[in-house]
Amino acid sequence: MIKEKMKYSVDKNGYYGKFGGAYIPEMLYPNVEELRENYLQIMESAEFREQFSKLLKDYVGRPTPLFLAERLSDKYNARIYLKREDLCHTGAHKVNNTIGQIILARKLGKRKIIAETGAGQHGVATATVCALMGMECIVYMGSVDMERQKPNVERMRILGTQVEPAKSGSQTLKDATNEAMRHWINNPTDTHYIIGSVVGPHPYPDMVTRFQSVISEEIRFQLKEAEGTEHPDYVLACVGGGSNAAGAFYHFLDHDDVHLVAVEAAGHGVGSGESAATTALGKPGVLHGSKTLLMQTADGQVIEPYSISAGLDYPGIGPIHAHLFNTGRVKFMNATDEEAMKAGIELSRLEGIIPAIESAHAFAALQKLDFKPDDVVVINLSGRGDKDLETYIKWGKY
Repeated sequence: MIKEKMKYSVDKNGYYGKFGGAYIPEMLYPNVEELRENYLQIMESAEFREQFSKLLKDYVGRPTPLFLAERLSDKYNARIYLKREDLCHTGAHKVNNTIGQIILARKLGKRKIIAETGAGQHGVATATVCALMGMECIVYMGSVDMERQKPNVERMRILGTQVEPAKSGSQTLKDATNEAMRHWINNPTDTHYIIGSVVGPHPYPDMVTRFQSVISEEIRFQLKEAEGTEHPDYVLACVGGGSNAAGAFYHFLDHDDVHLVAVEAAGHGVGSGESAATTALGKPGVLHGSKTLLMQTADGQVIEPYSISAGLDYPGIGPIHAHLFNTGRVKFMNATDEEAMKAGIELSRLEGIIPAIESAHAFAALQKLDFKPDDVVVINLSGRGDKDLETYIKWGKY
């Protein structure tokens, strides 16, 4: 667990530069304040660290491999490694965070869990740990996402979780988050809300980042063994809310020799009106409890995002990413639906790995970056493509 103070860490008021904070209804204040007062003390205790580490090893299957993708490397003229988060139990990085939060919730005396999900991977990861710990669970999911991610809906139900459709707005991730927030307001004493990304009021962005930082922690010692250095030249990750990117970047943020690249979903194109490329289209605003970059109209109404990927169609990014964009520490790029789908098929054909469509956006950036032959590039393969087979089939260009 991370104790050291770093240049890009959250400050004592919950801000990353000018982004972050806790913009919450009065009725949620006790819940959020309880978390803020206790999360670091709990997470840094020897008992928590032992339980968290043991479950990551024996249940999740960590450390996940760092795989040298030789055919991909040949094509793009660099040494490209894949951080295989797709090999985690449940099929994505999301379980790193849900394991941590369920332990924390139990230590706070909570008996029930709620969550939101877009692609369903966070929902499945939450349902999984609730089954493991014997806790009641409700997951909110947009009706549109429920339709395009049916396998994950059924996985949650098999695990004993109640899946509630969000039928307002675009019926996707933003709306599922709204419904989960409403539930928490009405059930403040016995319920913990497991937020799935580095979004929401402080301390959630920092807490989720810390749980996901195991990704970059492992990359460092795995690269040391493979390449003789802890620092790659590049780390690439996709960004919706941004939890997998926050985890993959974390231990490299203070090392300027490591180029960090975040890839957002451009949908049908940044200027098409159907996009989720927040850094290209957004401006500062408040959503789901924090100040961040947000796609919005001139009068502050949220613009509905779009992406072929259910996990990336969020109208904002986590405040840590808004700060990293604002300071220039991370290079933000974007990939269209078409670019991401082609990159997903390319990885499948070259390396025998079908990626989640979210992760495929990161691979699409390979076409747009200029590497030297000895550059060491790590791509965070945040999830596997099983859940997206129907979308791949509908796209059909393979």
